[in-house]
Amino acid sequence: MRETSRQHLEPYEPAWSPDELSRGAFRHRLKRYRLDRRLGTGAAYLVERADDGALLGGVTLTNIRRGVTQSASVGYWIGLPFIRQGYASEALEGVLRYAFDVLELNRVEAACMPRNRASIGVLERAGFRHEGLARRYLMINGVFEDHLLFARLRYDLKIAAGAGEGCAGAAEASTPARDPAAAALVNTGPPQTAAEGHAA
Repeated sequence: MRETSRQHLEPYEPAWSPDELSRGAFRHRLKRYRLDRRLGTGAAYLVERADDGALLGGVTLTNIRRGVTQSASVGYWIGLPFIRQGYASEALEGVLRYAFDVLELNRVEAACMPRNRASIGVLERAGFRHEGLARRYLMINGVFEDHLLFARLRYDLKIAAGAGEGCAGAAEASTPARDPAAAALVNTGPPQTAAEGHAA
């Protein structure tokens, strides 16, 4: 799925390694996810379509911080054949329920590049609020890129954003609930991480 979606994902992700799509690299990634899970610093999920088990993408909570912060960062990606069908929004909402109801976090943060209008739409529909701009925040494909910063708090009411100005993914907001085809989260580690990017 990532190979099929490479041209769609690469503009928004850190540079892919030469062996990015190898079995060895995937096994290494799973080991890292499991370690993050054991340490309580991350939780990674693959997203499947419920009716046929098709792999749709992934969602990760990373940098889970306890103590006075009780926060984490979230990232997500959806494969090119499945974009703009509401799957990113549905999967993100499931992970947010886990973050707030099970992990009892206070705050979940996200960052995306200003030109990634689809991802901005996903975050807005999930009730995230824009909090600012981080200049040269992450190196994407060898270039430090500015990122918009968003956050949702545990007690924020989810406010569905309308067809936001220029949001490429706005069609997802009106997608009816898909009962048998609903996306399901698949835990990639032992108990109940950054997503590779913020493509939606």
